[in-house]
Amino acid sequence: MSEIIKLEHPHPGVAVITMTNPEICNFGSWEAIGLLADAMTEAREAGARVCVLASGVPGHWFQHAWLRDLRAMVTGKEMSGEPSGFFRALGELRNANVVYIAAINGDCNGGGAELGWACDLRVAEEQAAFGQPEVQIALATGIGGTSRLARLIGRTATAELVLDGAPMTARRIYELGGINRLVTNGQATDISVAWAKRLAARPAGSLKVLKQMLLDNDELHLTDALKNEQKLFQSVVASPDALDGMEKLQARFDAGESPRAVYGEPSDS
Repeated sequence: MSEIIKLEHPHPGVAVITMTNPEICNFGSWEAIGLLADAMTEAREAGARVCVLASGVPGHWFQHAWLRDLRAMVTGKEMSGEPSGFFRALGELRNANVVYIAAINGDCNGGGAELGWACDLRVAEEQAAFGQPEVQIALATGIGGTSRLARLIGRTATAELVLDGAPMTARRIYELGGINRLVTNGQATDISVAWAKRLAARPAGSLKVLKQMLLDNDELHLTDALKNEQKLFQSVVASPDALDGMEKLQARFDAGESPRAVYGEPSDS
């Protein structure tokens, strides 16, 4: 891809995209985010079912838009690249064919945090901090830092984050329900890749349908969401994978195995 963006396929069905732009601490230059969106499209077209978004800059995941580019865009000055990258990346994040895991190794703010909120799953290190500092720049959130975040952690906490503009710790965001796994420093990418490998082993049709349910649920009232869920369930219940899975798992139950033995022990972190 480029020196800024690296696309790897460490396991069948798994892609890892790493942004490394230390000169500007992984701020979202138009060039970098455009390359990120390109890599996401390439990974999907190559057959990735699960994709990890990672950073190669210690202490920094994806930061907000590079202000030099943002200001240049509205003043008609030269930019580092075309400005549609954030929207193309968000479009890929909403594609039901790929589950996205954010491997958050450090601070993320503004548009970078908004890309994280749009991922399906988030693994963050203890050292990370999350911010929507737009109010401190005399701006407003633009791609989900208020609307999507309020659905993840609630209106009260979102109001504090966006109106005050000061960051919150990863632990607080985890306790509010905005992070799936809180891990020790240096472990976010490895844990995310291991999780991605496990998810990639799940039936592809089920992953796609379940992600579509999650996406649809963001837009629908409960009655309509339940109707949609049943419709999508009916689309997979008679599939070869489902019929095979039901037969194999019932055989294990019939042999005396417990649900925990079959499905795994619960996780609390």
